[in-house]
Amino acid sequence: MAFDNPLAAEIWRGKYSFNPPGGGGDESVEQTWARVASAVAEAEPPKARRQWRDRFREALADFQFLPAGRILAGAGTGRSVTLFNCFVMGTVPDDLPGIFEAVREAAVTMQQGGGVGMDFSTIRPAGAPVMGVGADASGPLSFMDVWDAMCRTILSAGQRRGAMMGCLRIDHPDIEAFIDAKRDPTRLRNFNVSVLVTDDFMEALKTGDHWPLVFGGQTYRTVPARDLWRRLMQATYDVAEPGVIFIDRVNSQNNLAGIETISASNPCGEQMLPPYGACLLGSINLARLVPHPFAEDAALDEERLAELTRTAIRFLDDVIDVSRYPLPAQEQEAKAKRRIGLGVTGLADALVFCGVRYGEDEAAALTTRWLSVIKREAYRASAELAAEKGVFPLYQPTILDTPNLKSLDPETRELITRHGLRNGCLTSIAPTGTTSLLAGNVSSGIEPVFAYAYTRKVLQPDGSKREEAVEDYALTIWKRLHGDAPPPEHAFATAQTLTPEHHLKMQAAAQGQVDSSISKTVNCPEDIAFDDFADVYVRGWTMGCKGLTTYRPNAVTGSVLSAEPPKPAAPPAENHPALAHRPETLSGSTYKLRWPDSPHAVYVTLNDVEDPDGTRPFEIFVNSKNMEHYAWTLALTRMVSAVFRRGGDVSFVAEELKAVFDPRGGGWMNGRYVASLPAAIGGIIERHLGREAVCVSHAEAQPAAVIAGPSCPRCGTAGMVRKEGCDTCFECGYSKCG
Repeated sequence: MAFDNPLAAEIWRGKYSFNPPGGGGDESVEQTWARVASAVAEAEPPKARRQWRDRFREALADFQFLPAGRILAGAGTGRSVTLFNCFVMGTVPDDLPGIFEAVREAAVTMQQGGGVGMDFSTIRPAGAPVMGVGADASGPLSFMDVWDAMCRTILSAGQRRGAMMGCLRIDHPDIEAFIDAKRDPTRLRNFNVSVLVTDDFMEALKTGDHWPLVFGGQTYRTVPARDLWRRLMQATYDVAEPGVIFIDRVNSQNNLAGIETISASNPCGEQMLPPYGACLLGSINLARLVPHPFAEDAALDEERLAELTRTAIRFLDDVIDVSRYPLPAQEQEAKAKRRIGLGVTGLADALVFCGVRYGEDEAAALTTRWLSVIKREAYRASAELAAEKGVFPLYQPTILDTPNLKSLDPETRELITRHGLRNGCLTSIAPTGTTSLLAGNVSSGIEPVFAYAYTRKVLQPDGSKREEAVEDYALTIWKRLHGDAPPPEHAFATAQTLTPEHHLKMQAAAQGQVDSSISKTVNCPEDIAFDDFADVYVRGWTMGCKGLTTYRPNAVTGSVLSAEPPKPAAPPAENHPALAHRPETLSGSTYKLRWPDSPHAVYVTLNDVEDPDGTRPFEIFVNSKNMEHYAWTLALTRMVSAVFRRGGDVSFVAEELKAVFDPRGGGWMNGRYVASLPAAIGGIIERHLGREAVCVSHAEAQPAAVIAGPSCPRCGTAGMVRKEGCDTCFECGYSKCG
């Protein structure tokens, strides 16, 4: 089939097609579907494999069912990768050997393609005595720096760098330092971070009581609950993190509450998991299930939705048996509970097709209705699988007393009573950034549309760039049906036109029908009052959400989307004042750097120039007596100097260099692990930029929405968008979590 846009084709070729050396891989997306369907059907009895291979293939066709990227890229390839996206690592021990064993396990998991979450609440606070060695503990944050350095060196499954979630309880003595950690724009860049907020804390917040900070049964001090909450909200307001997980609600509403305790989530927050918990993901594309979009009687085909749900549940259950696992403990946990996470994508586009505006009461009602179909059919399919293949090994009939199952209709409950369940948990809503682009740029997960049209720049082999228009799937279908007629403004809502209350209403409507949790971002305007912002979290709590992530444009992470009028483009390179000539005299700084495996110091000089926008870097020199480094340092200085002289925001240079790792190993500098000598130079550039405050941003003119924000680690473009708690690039399709 032809892809709906060139970006989808590029994503398929770059991420999901199988291209082994010597040929014989996927020549079309249909062959990818056939490969995946055939591999997953191997879990079925031999006589039934052909039947289920065809059923799986039919569900995948036309992007109706979208298995998560790990399944699309890995199933049937013979690669030593896991098909699971989500892991929470084992309980982190409070001793040095155990901590570094946990680091090793996380590295192995990310190497095979899994994102990982950890609860660091088990590590004693900074300053606590370490008995037997006469020293004080350095605290959980110092060890998070170790995980962060490790993650920078792991290219996850050859596709993307690993993603991590770090959690800390609201009553840990180091909670204030944890809350403020990501105010440092250089720290914990490979982590999403969330605070585990308890019911007792929310009660203390309501009453204005003091809150004890406790570890190991010892109260270290108490703080006013409202002061601690304000500190958390202020950090989130300023730098978009930490997120909040209402951990007691997560555990009380867990299907498996009788046999496990959850204390962490996967990197994007949709899977709250126990130690060594693992979950695989898939999404039904609601945008493909409205047969007559924009018609007066447009409606979602709920019969087809039910049919796809039943097929998807069997598909995901089979993946448990055909997948590899990074660690034996993860395989044991996955097969004992057979947890899966079926969700949706394309919700906003499906609402547009039905003429319904995202965030309104009708949209929330339709969301509840459609997801209730998935919930009902998922449980029925799992019960029928249990009758055919057996219940999950740790099944207990008391699961019927948990909140999710109590709300099921009598017929479904009777079916479970008779047969049990094949899967302990069935539904969640995961980020679908890259797979939604693959499916024709449908709206992602349950998020609203961020921009219905924008222009991406495509790098050509000769180094030049061409512009390419990209449209949301709903707009593409509208044009196909109505040509250049303007689309109805009411239905075509974007994230910029919605209030936080609209986001909360949609998340709460979905949460009521979902076993686990939801990866979603509540977008807030930059000028939202702080008290109104803080109230978003309290409202989310009262509306029944299990966790909350907000995003407000800020100086550290940039803005998500803006619809500002285009600004004048920067002058051509040959006319740019910064490139016209080098002043005879420049001021700057020289930094001395000692690298562990080099006998001679390396000297890094950064010279600055004054222009109408202020002081900014103009050139860099790297010198050393060690001639081993001469060729690459000369090339580096010329390239980086050229970037500096063009002007604009050059902070990405430091980030790109810091992401370089040396396969021979890095080194420790000033108490931190540095992955390579180029990474150390990147750190110096970062320090210099921060000290001089010389980053000046020049926005480019764009015909559609202007996309600003942090640089993409793959293509370097400042086009990263925060959605579903995950950073996604509109330029190249990179997604941190997808």
